[in-house]
Amino acid sequence: MNYFQANLKYLRKSKSLTQGDLANKISVNRPKIGSYEEGRAEPKFETLQNISHFFQVSLDDLLESDLSEKATFSTKNIEGNNLRVLPIVVDSQNNERITLVPIKAAAGYLNGYSDPEFVEQLPNFSLPMKELSQGTYRAFEINGDSMLPLPSGSYVLTEHLENWNWINSGECYIVVTKNDGVVYKRVTNQIEKQRCIELHSDNTAYEPYKVEIDEVVEVWKAKGYLSFELPEKQQSTTSVDELSNMMLKLQSEVEKLKKN
Repeated sequence: MNYFQANLKYLRKSKSLTQGDLANKISVNRPKIGSYEEGRAEPKFETLQNISHFFQVSLDDLLESDLSEKATFSTKNIEGNNLRVLPIVVDSQNNERITLVPIKAAAGYLNGYSDPEFVEQLPNFSLPMKELSQGTYRAFEINGDSMLPLPSGSYVLTEHLENWNWINSGECYIVVTKNDGVVYKRVTNQIEKQRCIELHSDNTAYEPYKVEIDEVVEVWKAKGYLSFELPEKQQSTTSVDELSNMMLKLQSEVEKLKKN
C-alpha cells in the first residue's frame, strides 16, 4: 500500500506549512503539492528525494509506512525502527558536520530537536579524525557541577545511539527527556526489566533518579570532551632524597632528646 499521499499531508501539517510553503522548500509550484496530496499526480523521483531529505524520513517510510500513527515507545521505537526524525547538517561534499548545542540553545532543543530548520541554525563544525568517520555526532555544552570532575562549560562530543538497548550501564550519555530536557549523566540500563533508565551523577552530592523510557526522546553516547578550563598547577611531590633528609633530621633530634 502506498502511503505517500497521506504522509505528505501529515508531514506538511506537522510543521505548520502551507502547500505554498512546502512548494518553495522543495522547488516545485504550489499546485503540484495539492495534486500530490490528492493523488492526482505522482512526483518524480528527484522530487521524492527532495521531500525525503526535507522531512528527514527515508523513502521507504515515506511510501510504505503510515507516519500519522501516534508514536508509542514500543520495542520498535526503542530499537530505532519507528519514526524518529534526526535532522543533520552536511557540507558541500555531502559529508555530515557535527552540530553544537550550546547551553543557551539547550532549552529550545527539546522542542526543535526534530526540526531541520532549528538544527541548521545551530553552530556546526567538522573534525578530521578517523575515529569519527562513521555515525552521526553532536556536541553538547554542559552546565553545573553534577558531573565533576568534568567542569561546567565543557563540550561533550557524542554519537547518536539509535537502539537504546545498546546503552551500556556505567557509561556516560547525553539523554534528552520530555521533562528534564538535555542532561549529561552516567546511565544504568533497566529497559528490559523496568522499561526505564537510571541516571547517575559523578558528583555524589546528587542522588540518582529513574526516567521512564516513554519520557526519553534521544540518547547520545559520550565519546570525549573539550574544556577551556585549564588545570591549576599541582604542588610538587616530595622526592625520595627530601624524605631521607627529613628522616635523618628527625633521627638527629631524637638522639639529642635522649642525651638530654
